[in-house]
Amino acid sequence: MLKVCVDSDSSSDTCESDSSAAALVLNSRFLMNAMTAEDYRTVYWPKLESAIDQLLTQSPLDHISISYEQIYSHVYKCVCQQHSELLYNDLMWKISSHLDRVSSELQASPPECLIENFNVALTQYTAALHCIVPVFIYMNKFYIETKLNRDLKDDLMKLFSDRVAEKHVNTLLPLLKNAHSMPFQVKPSTMASVVKGLYTLRPDWVPLAPALFSSFIPQIHPPAVESQLPFYAAQDKKLQLELSENGFCRGDQSRKRSSEEP
Repeated sequence: MLKVCVDSDSSSDTCESDSSAAALVLNSRFLMNAMTAEDYRTVYWPKLESAIDQLLTQSPLDHISISYEQIYSHVYKCVCQQHSELLYNDLMWKISSHLDRVSSELQASPPECLIENFNVALTQYTAALHCIVPVFIYMNKFYIETKLNRDLKDDLMKLFSDRVAEKHVNTLLPLLKNAHSMPFQVKPSTMASVVKGLYTLRPDWVPLAPALFSSFIPQIHPPAVESQLPFYAAQDKKLQLELSENGFCRGDQSRKRSSEEP
């Protein structure tokens, strides 16, 4: 605390000397707490990188033993010490590297497992973002939103879209359409999760499989019009035929049970 002179006998020289000394102490403390680029690289980023690794690879049901408060405080200090750009670039590099490995693993998946494996990858990544985005909120607010005019969650979802989904969508969509034509070949919850996930990542993929997306995304098409009624009827007839060919019969429409005698 700065010393205040109230004694009328105190000289102005003494006051100025005390003020200068106090300012020197405060400045020295600030310099002692300053984070150099070397401090960031050797002390702070390794701790953040380790936590990000855990968040990206944990199962949604796992209990993770890291301190979110500590991660947030490290991010806060990095931003306050003018290392926002370095931190952002490292975060994007780290997650990009992880997603490249995920994409390679999906590439090695047999076709019959790709839908399920893609769903696991997307679900796990989305769960990780629920933790990563909040602890990096200070960087998002004071660097990404302010200087880049973007949002951290949007950037991270775009990474998944570019590095994983886009590389597999041309294989996924035919598999999804085939599975959709044969009900219960893939669990309905998995089908819905993958189709909705693809739509969230890139709505412009809808024209690649409009019938598939419209089955899971409400109001994805324009409202029905009277002039298109014959087309809608033909589509419904086609669907009924496909279901019948796959063993799904309409059955007896009467109220009588099939075991009852007439």
